[in-house]
Amino acid sequence: MLQEAPADSGSREIRQIVSLLDGSAMRLVLTEDGRPVYTFGTEQADDARLLQSAESLDCDPVQVSTGSRGIYLTRLTYQGRTMQLALFGTPGEHTGEAVKAAVALSALLILLAIVLSILATNRFLTRFVLRRVEEPLDLLAAGVRRIGEGDLDFRIAYAGKDEFAPVCGAFNEMAARLKESVERTRRDEESRKELLAGISHDLRTPLTSIRAYVEGLLDGVAQTEESKQRYLRTIRTKAEDIDRLVSQLFLYSKLDLEGVPMEMRPIRLDEFVAGFVEEAALDSRTRGLEITAEQLTPVTVSADPEQLRRVLSNILENSIKYKAKETGRLRITLEESGRLTLADDGPGVPEEALPKLFDVFYRSDPARRDPAGGSGLGLAIAAKAVQGMGGTIRAFNVPGGGLAIEITLPKEEHGDAEDPDHRG
Repeated sequence: MLQEAPADSGSREIRQIVSLLDGSAMRLVLTEDGRPVYTFGTEQADDARLLQSAESLDCDPVQVSTGSRGIYLTRLTYQGRTMQLALFGTPGEHTGEAVKAAVALSALLILLAIVLSILATNRFLTRFVLRRVEEPLDLLAAGVRRIGEGDLDFRIAYAGKDEFAPVCGAFNEMAARLKESVERTRRDEESRKELLAGISHDLRTPLTSIRAYVEGLLDGVAQTEESKQRYLRTIRTKAEDIDRLVSQLFLYSKLDLEGVPMEMRPIRLDEFVAGFVEEAALDSRTRGLEITAEQLTPVTVSADPEQLRRVLSNILENSIKYKAKETGRLRITLEESGRLTLADDGPGVPEEALPKLFDVFYRSDPARRDPAGGSGLGLAIAAKAVQGMGGTIRAFNVPGGGLAIEITLPKEEHGDAEDPDHRG
């Protein structure tokens, strides 16, 4: 009997149940949502009619019999899953016992099916998740290795639309910024080398002249009072050149390190430029440069008056030093957009030199390497000052000859402009 089987002898118990079902000519059908889950035994002629009759009755469990064939119908619920157990058989002395055995067998089958389903689902999900995670992790690891080896151009090509897409995107952005930082460091290093070379060159020349004239005075080469005075005036001029160079270097360093506070205020740029031209015109004319201010559209900008004056003066000095004619021209225009352009009629510069024109100590041709002709810091200081005021500056060649410097400063939409007393 089933009740007498040991608790740990499941397989022998199932064999006894099967033997009991065979001996009673019984048939067992286990279904879920109308689909057979397990079937045992041979279908008899009256089984379909018995099942239909039992399912039409609104009670549980249901027993229906034709005398020679009977059905026992019940519903089992396990972890939210509802199954229907139908047991067909011929009435006999072991029928009740067989029903109990069939119910026990059904419960074991249901439990086994659930366990197998969980194991299969778990294995599938594990393999699926691992496969989804493994590919992007391999890509990220390869990217880190390539970047570590110095390949800053490497980018991850990931076409997925899952949660790894922004991670790969962030990696590519990091690589781009790292490359930009390395390039900036390289350019800064080159600029420092050029700065040191420029300082050495521009200081050596006047110092050599000073030493030569001092030795001439000490050796008695200048025997007359007039020649002595000429030597001394030359020494003073060279000393002033050194002082001017050191002052410009100090100013550039402060601007580069943002050590010069900008006193931003609303300025009527057209009136400021007109006043600057009026002040500088006479001195520039005596040095061979005619300045004209044309089409000065009324515009109010936000700027530092002192820095703006220095920018205009440096550009003016650059045009005077490198004019190609005995009398050159500098034309200044101001558009409604706030774009200020200073264009001369000099020789201009080669196209490849334009991007470097605002670098420290950059001179576009060998003729400009004479310190008396310029330190190479004027336009670099102008660029730093404009950038410090939140503006932009660029250089381009004028068709027909000449160099133009274009400056754009932030427009002041509201507020009254101060009196443009540029001499202040």
